[in-house]
Amino acid sequence: MEPIAIVAGLAVLQVFLFAFQVGQQRVMHGINAPATTGHPEFERAFRVQQNTVELLVAFLPGLFLFGFYVNALIGSAIGLVFIVGRFIYRTAYMRDPKRRSVGFGLSAVATLVLVLGGMIGAIISLL
Repeated sequence: MEPIAIVAGLAVLQVFLFAFQVGQQRVMHGINAPATTGHPEFERAFRVQQNTVELLVAFLPGLFLFGFYVNALIGSAIGLVFIVGRFIYRTAYMRDPKRRSVGFGLSAVATLVLVLGGMIGAIISLL
């Protein structure tokens, strides 16, 4: 389970990085908290962070379920796809929000595979 814990830690650190980048955009564009609107660059960074947090709620349990009931190394590899997908998503979204689909797709599919795979593994373990 160590690989799963490492990937989970990396995903959480990624969220911290995205939150830090939102803070940088706040300062750069003079947007004081608690405002969530303002300059388009700030709004895009904020949406990237929020969308990542929203998906993390499903990703982390899925990662641990898959690691426990199926295979920790395979689950970790799929988890890395999620993390890479989030970086692709962020890069694309910051340039042009309409081009975010590939990154979102990678991270969403990775999450779905982890959740469904973990659930199937749990069900099979009952049989």
